[in-house]
Amino acid sequence: MRETIFEFAGGMRAFLALAEAHHARCLEDPELNHPFSHDDVKLDHVQRLGAYWAEVMGGPDDYSRQYGNHAMVLSIHCGNGDLSDLGRRFTECFAAAADDAGLPQDRELRDALAAYMDWAVADVLHLEAQDRSDSGDRALDTPMPHWGWDGLIKPA
Repeated sequence: MRETIFEFAGGMRAFLALAEAHHARCLEDPELNHPFSHDDVKLDHVQRLGAYWAEVMGGPDDYSRQYGNHAMVLSIHCGNGDLSDLGRRFTECFAAAADDAGLPQDRELRDALAAYMDWAVADVLHLEAQDRSDSGDRALDTPMPHWGWDGLIKPA
């Protein structure tokens, strides 16, 4: 059986490094730094983000057990107006952060990570485009996504 993206990338240490590098890049971006620099961004944001991405990519369910569920993640990112340019910038920072974090330069890994981030941003943008009441209802029923080498893993 093939190892998960989480395992191939280097485990929790790799995803924490990715989250730290991504957070730093977002703070440096003139448009993205605003949401990342608010006082309400918790001190443990990097740990939460790393745990979330790790769980999505096949790692342990630390995020779900310690911080909440995917519905909470969606509710944080929806309701903030037009995010289309921020989404593009966010994905660009993510790709660059993979280099900064020293993730393997494997093309299949990088493609899988990029495909995930494109999907995740599109999911938030799709919710944002819907009526807020509909978005909230959908978010409550949204299971934690799991991403594999071939994309989104549908629940059995």
